[in-house]
Amino acid sequence: MVAELVESGTESGTTEQADTRRDALLDRLIGATNGVWDIATVYIGDRLGLYTRLKELGPATSTELASAAGLSERYVREWLEQQTASGILTLAKPGAGAFERRFALPAGHDEVLTERESLNFLVPLASITLGAISPIHRVLDAFKTGGGVPYADYGVDLIEGQAGMNRNMFLYQLGQEYLSAIPDLDARLTSDPPARIADFGCGHAWSSIGMAQAFPKVWVDGFDLDEASVAAAQEHIRDYGLTDRVRVEVRDAGDPALAGQYDLVTAFECIHDMSDPVGALRTMRRLARDGGTVIVADERVSEEFTPDAGPIESLMYGFSVLHCLPVGMVDQPSAGTGTVMRPDTLRRYAREAGFADVEILPLDNFFFNFYRLNG
Repeated sequence: MVAELVESGTESGTTEQADTRRDALLDRLIGATNGVWDIATVYIGDRLGLYTRLKELGPATSTELASAAGLSERYVREWLEQQTASGILTLAKPGAGAFERRFALPAGHDEVLTERESLNFLVPLASITLGAISPIHRVLDAFKTGGGVPYADYGVDLIEGQAGMNRNMFLYQLGQEYLSAIPDLDARLTSDPPARIADFGCGHAWSSIGMAQAFPKVWVDGFDLDEASVAAAQEHIRDYGLTDRVRVEVRDAGDPALAGQYDLVTAFECIHDMSDPVGALRTMRRLARDGGTVIVADERVSEEFTPDAGPIESLMYGFSVLHCLPVGMVDQPSAGTGTVMRPDTLRRYAREAGFADVEILPLDNFFFNFYRLNG
């Protein structure tokens, strides 16, 4: 009888279902708000060196940590208590008074929060998230006008956070694990004469540096139109001692003088941001010499929209609404791709750009699909 009432949409059944959904959403929004606070306070802990200091000190009081970091004890104490209440830190002396409590960074959490060379270092997620939120009122205006929000409006936090999220994968996996797993490409990148790579939309150039490190013979030219990113990239290249083989410029890669010059042309996590992705892919096709390889890496999303696609796709949609779609809508007309660029969408763009087919490479990465564009 109850099933029949629910199926028939009676007031009783509908009300019970609505109450259940309401309560679930209330719980979710409270949890989501706690998540926002965690992101913001992780940002504080990283930027002020609190995690690193706490790791060095071991279990410490608020006074000890504040002294070591050169900060206000009262603020540090509030931060320590919030981090402990949220489960990020642990309390070494439960029941102690406010100034006797010792807080600790537990093993495992230290890798995520302090080990910058680890593939599990996730602190840049805090920067990119806060950066994506920062121009929220401009995003509201874009919803009304159909226009966009310029990349520069998102500030240094988003630029650094985006670069930081990809840095270690680019440095330690891109060349060694992914590109080297493509037999014909690996053969070309390790042979003479030295191969030339064009890294399209290279940002901070961690991808350019990673490829140059993995393949000691190659020459890499990086192209990006964001001056702040290129300045940072040039500094990174100097720091890694690669100025003889890696060059990054604020330059339009569509310059006819560059056509047919490259054995490998890459675009990592940038095609979906572009107002004219077909034009970008057409440029990449022109840059590749005969027999050259074109690789695009972009978000690992499902082939079709489904409401239960999972947390990664939900994460991508959040970035899309707040950042990627608005950035891609600045220049009009725009394809309006957004972060969730499905494989069939890229296939369509590639066909329009003149490629014969697109192959999804069997490379296992949590966030990216790797596509090889042929013909």
